[in-house]
Amino acid sequence: MDLSFLASPDAWLTLVTLSALEIVLGIDNLVFISIAVGRLPEHQRPLARKLGIAVACVTRILLLVTLAHLARMHKDLFVIGGMGISIRDLVLIIGGLFLLIKGTMEIRDLINGGEDEDPRTTKASAAFGMVIAQIAVIDIVFSLDSVITAVGIAEHVPIMVFAILAAVAIMLLAANPLGTFIDANPTVKMLALAFILLVGAVLVLDGFEVHVAKPYIYFAMGFSVMVEWLNLLMRRKAQAHKVPGTGEW
Repeated sequence: MDLSFLASPDAWLTLVTLSALEIVLGIDNLVFISIAVGRLPEHQRPLARKLGIAVACVTRILLLVTLAHLARMHKDLFVIGGMGISIRDLVLIIGGLFLLIKGTMEIRDLINGGEDEDPRTTKASAAFGMVIAQIAVIDIVFSLDSVITAVGIAEHVPIMVFAILAAVAIMLLAANPLGTFIDANPTVKMLALAFILLVGAVLVLDGFEVHVAKPYIYFAMGFSVMVEWLNLLMRRKAQAHKVPGTGEW
């Protein structure tokens, strides 16, 4: 495997950006895994949690490789308005539309405070094997957004795989504090969802042969992250100046 592209600073920037998005977007998967594993006997939960995350990681990588392969098929299937549409174009357009719809729905739920009933809380079998299988299948559905985002941002499959592995490793080591941080700062998840909308729009445009240079996307993301970081600092400073127990200044 040729990994010479890793010598490029752009490749490392892509890896860091994609890993951060995978971590934020993977929190929901951790919530589902915790719910599913919680239906098992106490002594089986640690092993099931590790196996569940490992199996979910494998299914996500397989899905990633499949979509990345399809996104490289440039032979036209049909022509619309004089424009040839290939399998690659279909993957980009459908994937981009999926991200736009999923991102919009997630933002709506975040603004409205979430749905009354979460589909991840549906009754699961208490059998060990069934719980692991359920985690593997459901993870494919919940990871579609992050996988399509990876295909849209990165050009090299190894970078996509490294980003997923890095995100999984970090989530295994810091799942609880990471989840607490994102719960305490919902604007971080809102920012990630805004990135999803951005990537979705870029994918749709790319599918119709309207190409947007990657540096523009990275600049927009980097500037947004800087603004959010400044907002977090401002909120912490404001909170520190409040009188404890009164909420007054």
